[in-house]
Amino acid sequence: MTGTVTGLHSKHQPVAAILAVILATSLQAAQASTAQRTDPELRRVLLAAIEDSESFTDPFEAEVWLMDMSRRLSRRLPDPRERIELLRLIHQEATRAGLPPELVLAVIEVESNFDRWAISRSGAQGLMQVMPFWLDEIGHPEDNLHDPRTNLRLGCAILRYYLDMEEGDLPRALARYNGSLGSTRYSNRVLDALSRRWYRQ
Repeated sequence: MTGTVTGLHSKHQPVAAILAVILATSLQAAQASTAQRTDPELRRVLLAAIEDSESFTDPFEAEVWLMDMSRRLSRRLPDPRERIELLRLIHQEATRAGLPPELVLAVIEVESNFDRWAISRSGAQGLMQVMPFWLDEIGHPEDNLHDPRTNLRLGCAILRYYLDMEEGDLPRALARYNGSLGSTRYSNRVLDALSRRWYRQ
């Protein structure tokens, strides 16, 4: 009887380990969500962002950037019109938030792999995996986080907020964005994607 129990425990140990990791991830996501929800200053930043429709891009710089990044993104988004439109929005929203557009591309790659319909286990949605409760928090419950412009506007505002909070410390800002402050795993993935695929020489 003892041998049977020991064998069963050994057999199911990997499953238990996987379940433990999933539970820990879910708890971490819930804690990160609660921390974000209780930040009134971030709420104010997002409200200002969603109501600002101006573009701050330089047309010539955008043209050069679009051609370069379109080539790099072609494997992930084969439709050239969809690709150019998305890149145009990324350039606009990143520039508006004072972020390098290449950094936003790296975040999107890690968060959703450029799938605008992506939904995480914790319920985060769209390209930059924004939590939907923010739409209620800023009084825009009718907005759609699967809409690229809305998602990019909010995602860039959140990342900018955390970058300012961390006084320019990008790894810590990225960890806050992902709800994984104290770990470098997510930050390293984004920075690796940035250096390998999106950084402009």
